[in-house]
Amino acid sequence: MRELEQFIIEAKAACYAGGGNHARVPCRTRSHDILHERNEFRYMDSYFGGTDFLGQEVVWIDDEPVWSMNYYGRIMDPTLLCGTRAGNIIKSALTALYREGRFLGGFVFQHADGEYRDESVGDHRSFRGIERILVNDRLAYQLDYQGGIIKP
Repeated sequence: MRELEQFIIEAKAACYAGGGNHARVPCRTRSHDILHERNEFRYMDSYFGGTDFLGQEVVWIDDEPVWSMNYYGRIMDPTLLCGTRAGNIIKSALTALYREGRFLGGFVFQHADGEYRDESVGDHRSFRGIERILVNDRLAYQLDYQGGIIKP
């Protein structure tokens, strides 16, 4: 199982946070699909939207889906934060988190206007959490997520 968790961290770091390889043809109409592969492992982050967005990440081992996470994020107060700035903060925070060798919460990252917080319960096998960006101590962005192991 540790190899799966390490691959999840690797794929997340390479994809959204790292600018990843976008699929030339989306798997669903108007989806944004980011892909990462290594040996028998394959990962896809597929999402819809921009400032308000919904998505799902899946890991396959030898074409069998074994892990997934879904998420919904949105700008809570557009007077505090735009989508571009939120994306830059999130990428910086997640890059720092992945460097710690993990992808789940209990993480705080300071940015120029405030802080990014990620809180979760569980581990890669079963989890749920919330990601927030605070600007001047006010909630500007929030993402809710959940996921875990998939069994046939």
